[in-house]
Amino acid sequence: MDKQESQNFLVAIVDDDREMRESLELFLGKAGCDTVFFANGKAALEGLGSDVTADVLVTDVRMPGMSGLELLDNLQKEHPLLPVLLISAHGDVPMAVEAMQKGAYSFLEKPFEPARLVTALRHAAEAHRLALENNSLRDRISQLSGLDHVLLGDTTLMVDLKEDIRNVADTEATIMVLGETGTGKEVVARAIHDLSPRVSGPFVAVNCAAIPENLFEASMFGHVAGAFTGATNASKGYFASANKGTLFLDELGACPLDQQAKLLRALETREVIAVGSTRAEKIDIRVVSATNENLEEAVAEGRFREDLYYRLNTLVLDLPPLRSLRDDITLIFTHFLTEYAATYGTMVPSLNSEDVLTLLSHEWPGNVRELRQVAERRVLANRRGRGTVSDALTFSTGNTDEPENLRDAMNSYERQLIIKALENHVGDMETVASALGIGRRTLNEKLVKYDINRTNFI
Repeated sequence: MDKQESQNFLVAIVDDDREMRESLELFLGKAGCDTVFFANGKAALEGLGSDVTADVLVTDVRMPGMSGLELLDNLQKEHPLLPVLLISAHGDVPMAVEAMQKGAYSFLEKPFEPARLVTALRHAAEAHRLALENNSLRDRISQLSGLDHVLLGDTTLMVDLKEDIRNVADTEATIMVLGETGTGKEVVARAIHDLSPRVSGPFVAVNCAAIPENLFEASMFGHVAGAFTGATNASKGYFASANKGTLFLDELGACPLDQQAKLLRALETREVIAVGSTRAEKIDIRVVSATNENLEEAVAEGRFREDLYYRLNTLVLDLPPLRSLRDDITLIFTHFLTEYAATYGTMVPSLNSEDVLTLLSHEWPGNVRELRQVAERRVLANRRGRGTVSDALTFSTGNTDEPENLRDAMNSYERQLIIKALENHVGDMETVASALGIGRRTLNEKLVKYDINRTNFI
């Protein structure tokens, strides 16, 4: 074994046989392990309770005074994260198996190959390190408050983003939030609202792509009873509903071109006229908008009004994709695990080294939204006593699971067709819509439905 691999962890050895202790001390020292020795279980408990911080403990099963199993029971109460390896004679194997069922990390039967012991120690020490890191992450999450609890992360990009949010929140400026699908644009919009003087007012979130084009004006500005077929009751619309608060316009690029002038007028005059009415109603709102589309390109192509674009982007916040926040991914994922474990009434799954490697190596095209879904699947798998992050990720990307019914199969096929068309036409929305035989607005709605980010294909 390479000495570099095993350095920096301390092995506590508990054995009443002096020759065994000396033999292990010599071998483990040559292997690069730091060691501390105790002649019995009582001495080990006293030593570990003072200034000795071991990464793994090895104990004989049969010892006078306190057996290895009794020591294990005490260690699980006082040092629950410390891995315990048992060394047993042939006749003690059933006892050692029982100990593993009670929480021991592993056991070796005498006589054993010294190299096997070193390998087991290295694995146990690594498991201990990860357990401590998991606990540390959970402690950090539990201590977070305010904006730090909403937007987790300590990387420079996240620290700068949170500082920008704090700086703009108490202004009345119109803000545009940019970012890929799943980066948390609505979370940021809510954070701006919660930190603003308007926090006591309503926060109204509107997905512009989800509003049928023929109902866009009525949905935004309201309508009187009888204004059109089906309008049996009056409705005040999203603008009026957000009065004294914040209106969040998501998927801004999906606003119908022929309605954008009315939207601009309402933003400039801060008044709306309900469909079927002639009376203007004053409104007091702060507007935050969001898009994952390049609106400058849409303006150049005549799909979005230039005056509306500049009316909405007084201040701009650009959200980083998750792949740019590698150092924050484990913390954010642990936060989601903790949330879903509480929701489903189960233990928070611990992350091993393979889990962490999977989290850090994946590109996360769906960003934080995808990370949250994988965390939920990991927790649900944990309730059944199995599963890894890799399994949850594979299920998330749909690489192995067959659709459960016809609707799922049709949705899967439709999503594949759209992705193929985006690839073939390099994300050109007009060409893609034409190739698929659907309208541009319908294409926008399907991108939202299937969580497809057009910018990934440009």
